[in-house]
Amino acid sequence: MGIRRAMFAGSWYPATAAACEAEINTFLETPGMEQSTREPVSGGIVPHAGWYFSGAIACNVIHQLSGGTPTDVLFIFGMHLHPRSPAYITCGGEWETPFGNLTIETDCAEALAGQFEFEIETASHFTQDNTIELQLPFVKYFFPDAGIVPIGAPPRTESLEIGKRAIEFAEQQGLRAKIIGSTDLTHYGSNYGFMPKGSGPAAVQWVKDENDRRIIDAMLALNPRQVLDEALKHQNACCAGAAATAIAAGKAMGATEAECLSYATSYDKSPGDSLVGYVGIIF
Repeated sequence: MGIRRAMFAGSWYPATAAACEAEINTFLETPGMEQSTREPVSGGIVPHAGWYFSGAIACNVIHQLSGGTPTDVLFIFGMHLHPRSPAYITCGGEWETPFGNLTIETDCAEALAGQFEFEIETASHFTQDNTIELQLPFVKYFFPDAGIVPIGAPPRTESLEIGKRAIEFAEQQGLRAKIIGSTDLTHYGSNYGFMPKGSGPAAVQWVKDENDRRIIDAMLALNPRQVLDEALKHQNACCAGAAATAIAAGKAMGATEAECLSYATSYDKSPGDSLVGYVGIIF
């Protein structure tokens, strides 16, 4: 079914394997990236801004997911969708990364596509979206032999069943799975048309201490419905469906606890009246 080309290599992250590896090595030494001792780790929530802004957070989560037992398939939930959006899935072929192509796990993807209503993406027909692609060099680097199932999960309760069934299909096929959900948090400021607290230091603190905190707490409680409700009410996640579906899948694998490894905002790198929140969580 062909190779889906990397659309953001050379802009949002480096275009070559050597440059990506150098960035990854730097990310793994970044201060403030907590290391968990939890075992086993079923999945995680990662941000998807350009690597300059949030790459260290995403890298750390995916690196920690790679520990423990070998992994055959990663279900990667993402895409900027609204409640009336269709769900998306890729059922075959490969996806290009600077470290080599990742193979789509066809059996699991086709099983899901046979049970749920999806828009089927292919190497030549897809929505250009950064949420999943930004994770793929990390996935290929830390899981060189694993397949992937990329899924666009809209923010509605029906998506949670997709996450649960994904795990059931993997288990039926004897595949060892891990889960990644990709979302950024509050998009605040004039760039995003969302400024309920005005501008300045107090607004930045409100984003960090109140608005982002609410949805992080819902994620840490492993409460996918609350994640969906929070994002709808408070605009504190741009891909709440991806995060909630990942949590539902993790719970289907037996996850009972979650841990926040790191939190930051784009303001930390580029202060201004507009900012975006990022969190790294494992469960």
